[in-house]
Amino acid sequence: MLILGIDTSGKQGSIALARAPEISTQSPELEIVELVSLSGGTFSAQLVPQIAALLASHGLSKNDLGAFAVASGPGSFTGLRIGLTAVKALAEVLQKPITAVSLLEVCAFSSREQGEVMAALDAGRSDVYVGKYEIPVESGKVPRERLLSRSEFFAQARGWTVVTPDLVLAEAAAAQGIKVVALAPLSAAMVAVLGWAKLQAGETVTPERLEANYIRRTDAEMRERIGP
Repeated sequence: MLILGIDTSGKQGSIALARAPEISTQSPELEIVELVSLSGGTFSAQLVPQIAALLASHGLSKNDLGAFAVASGPGSFTGLRIGLTAVKALAEVLQKPITAVSLLEVCAFSSREQGEVMAALDAGRSDVYVGKYEIPVESGKVPRERLLSRSEFFAQARGWTVVTPDLVLAEAAAAQGIKVVALAPLSAAMVAVLGWAKLQAGETVTPERLEANYIRRTDAEMRERIGP
């Protein structure tokens, strides 16, 4: 099975073509066929053409795809919408399953850490996106993902292992005496790997139910809540 991974959550994005094992005698690991970078700011113009070019370079078309794994957040409001909209359209036309992948989950599980793991991503405005996970995950237990100020993050991270690809955030947490594991930059390949695990577990979503996990409210939503 071929899986298309997409991450348009930040200033830089990527798409990944991955091959899942077809039979039980094959390696259970997902094979990343190719990872393609997307330049920030122009996702809407380049995402679909880049997907077509990636498939064509391997002698494939969209009809050869078996599933989609897409970063659902947190991240840029505009960037996430572009990626999710493309996946919704493709999955609906092709009648293929979708796995929605939290980037905080990607941090937590790609780190291979065990126990109390806190995934962290810089949210700007002196805020931090945080996901708290206990690995291995207990069945039915929902991870806690939220937006914290820097001071709240430092206070709550004590006693946890913080995993993050943001080096500035990692250095700041380490300076506070917090155990930190620095990760490689996140990519669509990592989204595809976690998406494959979700697909095997039956954790899929239909196009009409695919939504972004912004965590932070949009400016318009905050103005509406506060009022004039």
